[in-house]
Amino acid sequence: MLSAIEPELREDFASFLERDLNKELLRFATAGSVDDGKSTLIGRLLHDSKGVYEDQLASVRKSRINRSGRAIDFSLLTDGLQAEREQGITIDVAYRYFSTTRRKFIIADTPGHEQYTRNMATGASTADLAVILVDGAKGLLPQTRRHAYIFALLGIRNVVAAINKMDLVDYREEVFSRLEREFRELAESLEIKWVQCIPISALEGDNVVTRSEKMPWYRGATVMEHLETVEVRAARQSGELRFPIQSVIRPDAKFRGFAGRVASGTIRPGDCVLALPSRQKTRVQAIVTYDGNLEVAVPQESVVLQLEDEIDLSRGDLLVSPDSPPHVSNQFAATVVWLHSQPLRLNQAYLIKHSGRQVKGRAMKIRYRVNMNKLTEHPAEQIEMNEIAFVEFEASSPLFFDPYERNRATGSFILIDPLSNATVGAGMIREETASKQSGQVLQQPASGDAAHGGVTEQERGKRYGHFPAVLLVNDRRDVAKRLERSLLERGFVVFLLRQGELLASALPSVLSALWSAGIVVVYSGELTSQERGSIQAIAGDRFFELPAAETSTTTDEILHQALSVAETLRIGSDVPNKGVSTEHD
Repeated sequence: MLSAIEPELREDFASFLERDLNKELLRFATAGSVDDGKSTLIGRLLHDSKGVYEDQLASVRKSRINRSGRAIDFSLLTDGLQAEREQGITIDVAYRYFSTTRRKFIIADTPGHEQYTRNMATGASTADLAVILVDGAKGLLPQTRRHAYIFALLGIRNVVAAINKMDLVDYREEVFSRLEREFRELAESLEIKWVQCIPISALEGDNVVTRSEKMPWYRGATVMEHLETVEVRAARQSGELRFPIQSVIRPDAKFRGFAGRVASGTIRPGDCVLALPSRQKTRVQAIVTYDGNLEVAVPQESVVLQLEDEIDLSRGDLLVSPDSPPHVSNQFAATVVWLHSQPLRLNQAYLIKHSGRQVKGRAMKIRYRVNMNKLTEHPAEQIEMNEIAFVEFEASSPLFFDPYERNRATGSFILIDPLSNATVGAGMIREETASKQSGQVLQQPASGDAAHGGVTEQERGKRYGHFPAVLLVNDRRDVAKRLERSLLERGFVVFLLRQGELLASALPSVLSALWSAGIVVVYSGELTSQERGSIQAIAGDRFFELPAAETSTTTDEILHQALSVAETLRIGSDVPNKGVSTEHD
């Protein structure tokens, strides 16, 4: 008898697993003012949907920190840190996972306090939907407006306004109607398209999972019903192919593939793709996975692509649709959420990590800082922790990006402090700020030498991220060595040339060759007037002479001056119109 039942059980279990794996996933984040009941709402969702284990419930029942006075304090199911439990506020982002018969869910319970804006923005960055709690007794607060602004900033266009604590206002319909009207006006001003307002009591469980009998005037969906049925809209994800290369897979001489995750669009064998930055075209030969080859790869799938042609690709390169390439530029404007205690300062060097690439960059201009309480724009020279601003950046080499509103994956980046390796900021690219002419250099074949297969000076500069120059150090060989090392570590292509290593007559031809190669030359020695004239004829405005040995300038001061001069050589910097000399009169 048992043997006859077992095949049916195995079949049912297999079909159950298949259905569970194929459930749609909804990621959503919660936010609201302090003590609006975010953690209580999530705890209630988990409890009433049977998403809490018995040992967790037992632990909560035994907890000495019970702020509700009931057998179960639902907020303790999500507030995991001891400091959170003691203070009664959410500090860090708490992720919770549960599922129903219709969907799987990942919840990000984000902090409501202004001090933890960076945590809130981080938790909401991957969400498809936002739940903003509004205290029915207090109404819309500055924190509510701030959180709605951040969600809109992150491209979340599907928002639930949960009007909580309706039990404190006797479940009155006019209170809900007034707050619903105010919230919809706020959402419209922020261009949040899809809004659902639901009156609830997270503490009592009204309209959270089960429909409330105390609010018969409300005929809409409960919070759970809405979460289970709302259309999961991709956050303005473009249909163009974007496939960032993460690594090259070459287990043997017969196989060469490129691993990555599909950021947007779809890929099929035979599709034509364009490789950036090389701009070579090829076709997809096969889509390889551990479980076998695929006929199509869709967004968020991690796959390995085999290409028909042997082209040079490496980590950070991008495969795109040939008829709809992304922006290619080293200058762009972005909205930045600052995460670090040390403020963002203009012209300070940072590492920009963007879609598999990591390049050096700096903030060139802060257009404005956002007053998060009034949602107004103000001028600023730096950005403090938890502040949001609109900033213009310049990178040492071009990035391949789309506006964040169009594609989250290629429109976002993080800023890293190169000294501490700490993540200091998160950015959402809004537009390209480089001139149209400079933006086209990498997108269209260059004229002149490049049209005949040669490499132009502009192309070389774009690849290196800087212009060539000659830095003269007057007989200070120790300084010259240190300068060469410092420039190399800052990403410059540099070469140290010492006096006496070649004949004076050969100096112009050697410098000319190094100049054509786009190299920054550090020359250690003393020049005659004729040699100086020869160098100026080659380098022009980019011939810089550092202090002589007999001056009182220290070695560190000379290095500092030299590195400051070198920063003006980066692509996009204002190169001086005249040769700079730091000699003392």
